[in-house]
Amino acid sequence: MFCRRAPLILLALIAAPALARDSLGIFGNWGAFSDMQGQGGPRCYAIAMAAPSTLQRDYQPFATIATWPRQQVRGQVHFRLSRKLLPNAPITLIMSGQRYKLVGGGGDAWAADKRMDAAIVAAMRSAGEMTVSARGADGRGFTNTWSLDGAATAMDAAAVGCARLR
Repeated sequence: MFCRRAPLILLALIAAPALARDSLGIFGNWGAFSDMQGQGGPRCYAIAMAAPSTLQRDYQPFATIATWPRQQVRGQVHFRLSRKLLPNAPITLIMSGQRYKLVGGGGDAWAADKRMDAAIVAAMRSAGEMTVSARGADGRGFTNTWSLDGAATAMDAAAVGCARLR
């Protein structure tokens, strides 16, 4: 099993200010939360930690699918990767045999545009896991893998949690 609920909840507590966050539920390896005082106004998101690894890590990797109703943003994909990225090196998400070229920098990666966000979210609903591959700042390749057990339900809970905030 990739993640346990306790570390997921701990990550969520770190990811947003303690005062403003509400749990919308834990679903398999994914959690759903609302943050009424998030940067850019209220937001809701599904979040999961990457599979544990004994390899070098600069950051604790996680994936989020977020909604900002006041900015009319829905289903925005974000990955916090485990390593600092080599500038201008390709970042690839692989899921169900499909490859998506992500954009990013530092230790973060995103879909290239809203259309790719939607394609990734749709693929997450039926895939079992997803993997992001990139090159670290030292030039060595690395991967982060996420179980998608509970992802669809967590994304739905986050969307419903923000539906009333429009």
